[in-house]
Amino acid sequence: MTQKLSKFLSLILRHQPEQIGLSLNSAGWADVEQLINLANQQGIKINRCLLEDIVKTNDKQRFSFNEDKSKIRANQGHSLSIDLGLSPQEPPEFLFHGTATRFLDSILAKGLIGMKRQYVHLSIDESTALKVGKRHGKPVILLIKAGDLYRAGFTFFLVENGVWLTESVPPNFISIR
Repeated sequence: MTQKLSKFLSLILRHQPEQIGLSLNSAGWADVEQLINLANQQGIKINRCLLEDIVKTNDKQRFSFNEDKSKIRANQGHSLSIDLGLSPQEPPEFLFHGTATRFLDSILAKGLIGMKRQYVHLSIDESTALKVGKRHGKPVILLIKAGDLYRAGFTFFLVENGVWLTESVPPNFISIR
C-alpha cells in the first residue's frame, strides 16, 4: 500500500499535479490538506499520518515537508519546470550514472540529457547507480568526470537526499565503468 501511494505521489508531485487538480507553486510545493482532499476525492485513500510515513520511510527520500509540514514537494525528478531553490555546488571529481545497456549507443553519441526531466541525476556511489540501471533493463554504470565538467562551466546541484543534478553531460565526460 505504501509503495503504491509513493508512486502516486511521485506522479502527482513530479509530473502531473493536474491529474487530481492539484496546484504546485514555482518551487514545487503543494498544500498538504489540498493534496489529501483531492486524492481522496479521486479514490486514493491517504491521510496525514500515511503521508508523513511515506516521507519518512521512502528509501530514496523523494519527498520533503516544509518546516511546519503544511506543504510537501518532490525533492527532484520533475518533468515540470520547478525551481527547487538549490545553490550551485562543486561536485566530487567523479560521479556515477546508472542506465540500461540499450541506451548506451545513444548516450555515447549524444551524452546524457534530462529527457523528460529537468536534470540528469548522478550518484556518489556505484551501488546506487547500479540500482537505477537495473530499473531500466540490463544495467551499465557510467563514470562521469564531474570535476572536469564543473571546471568546464557546468553547474551542479546537490539535493537533500544526496542526488547530484546537472542539466547535461557531453559524451567526452563519460566513460563506461
